[in-house]
Amino acid sequence: MTTRTIAIVGSGYMGGGIAQVLALAGNTVRISDISEEIARANYERLLVETQLFVNDGLFPADAVERITAHLEPAVSIEDAVADADFIEEAVPEKIEIKHETLRRISAAAREDAVIGSNTSTILIGSLATAVSHPERFLGVHFSNPAPFIPGVELIPHEGTAESAIAVAEEVVTATGKETARVKDSTGFVLNRLQYALFHEATQIVEEGIATPEDVDTLVRTTFGFRLPIFGPFAIADMAGLDVYAFCYASLQTRWPERFATPASLKELVDAGKFGTKTGAGYLDVPADRTAELVAYRNKAYVAMKKLIDELGPAPID
Repeated sequence: MTTRTIAIVGSGYMGGGIAQVLALAGNTVRISDISEEIARANYERLLVETQLFVNDGLFPADAVERITAHLEPAVSIEDAVADADFIEEAVPEKIEIKHETLRRISAAAREDAVIGSNTSTILIGSLATAVSHPERFLGVHFSNPAPFIPGVELIPHEGTAESAIAVAEEVVTATGKETARVKDSTGFVLNRLQYALFHEATQIVEEGIATPEDVDTLVRTTFGFRLPIFGPFAIADMAGLDVYAFCYASLQTRWPERFATPASLKELVDAGKFGTKTGAGYLDVPADRTAELVAYRNKAYVAMKKLIDELGPAPID
């Protein structure tokens, strides 16, 4: 495993969590903020948090020692990035703050240092205008809480070099997380999907169809229950794309535009590609593996229910 010198610019909740996992992976990590005092205070907070995570069995037993050995606060942004191989910007989600920060990073960093931004909403191409040698810049979007959510979006802009994407992938996967490359588009993938679900959920509540509590119950115990194991395309393929087409037709009797049948779904169904039962769909899972897939699915769902029962209900009430 290749370890690197890494700078995290912005040492708050997100930046600090990213620093923890990168330090645990053996990288030399420096955190910086608008002042040395803030960076040092957040460094001390991260050590306390790390011990709490160890006590709860969330981090390995030697995590405090490992993070202490690999993480340190920097006196300034410039000091943090000066000899870094990879830099992650994690400052507040305001384009003017990010532009100013990226200019400072660009001026002080090595020309070959790869720069990532943890933005969740701002187009990477818009941020790239503040970066010198923008071919080394891309979005590297961790999710909250960064130590424990395993997926990371990688978002290159049109001018991002393949070598920069490769470095970001290596840095992230060395922590045990999974990456997905997406195009630079408003909302990227994560938030576009997340907010689409939330919008529909609020419509249901506002129409008086169900309470927020009942919506949450249905999501986490039905289709949301599947999502830790399968994504939406795998779920659709297993349910049957022809079934999905029928359901869209039913929804269209009330909301013809909001639930218009996706063009790709209609194309597959018209071609007789119904998902796993025909061996062709969005993911083209071979039909002779259907029994194996169903067995895995059932085992996974039972294991998920056992885990939820062991954890007990979330302390929301």
